[in-house]
Amino acid sequence: MSHADGAAVAIAPGIAVTNGHNRNLVAPETVTGEARDYDLLFFRVAKAAMTAIAEPVIGESIHAYGQGGNGDLRRADGVVRVVQTCPGCSAPAYFTFAGNAGPGFSGGPVLNASGRLIGIIFGYRDEGRERLIYAYPMSRVEAELSALPKATK
Repeated sequence: MSHADGAAVAIAPGIAVTNGHNRNLVAPETVTGEARDYDLLFFRVAKAAMTAIAEPVIGESIHAYGQGGNGDLRRADGVVRVVQTCPGCSAPAYFTFAGNAGPGFSGGPVLNASGRLIGIIFGYRDEGRERLIYAYPMSRVEAELSALPKATK
C-alpha cells in the first residue's frame, strides 16, 4: 500500500480482521466472511500466534495503530470515553476514544496499556477541536466471527 488505506490484525490462529470498507486491500481468495451488520471483514493469514484480548474500560489509556502515508506504522493514544451497549445484544456495539487517529487506521488494533487487544477501529468523527475514534470491542468482533457459517472459517 503506497498511501494510508487501512490496517488489519490477526485475532485467531490463521484469521485476521479489518473493515469491510478495506476489502480492496485483501486478496479475494483469502476472505472467509463478512459481518452482516458490522463493518468487519475476516480473512486467512499465515500468522499462527494471536494477541491476548480484553474488554475496553471507560477511563483506561489506549494505543491505536494504523498505517501512515508511506506505509509506516502510526500510533494514536487516547482514553476510552464511552462503551455503547445495544438492547438485546450479547456484546457492546462499539466504544469511543479521543485521539489523533484518522485515515489509515481503519481496521487497525486498539490495545490497552497492558498490551491486550481491546478493539478494531472502524471510523472517526471530528467534534470541534477533538476527534472521536470509533472501534468495535473484541467481544463484538468475536461474536461476529462466531456467527459466520462454519464452512467459511
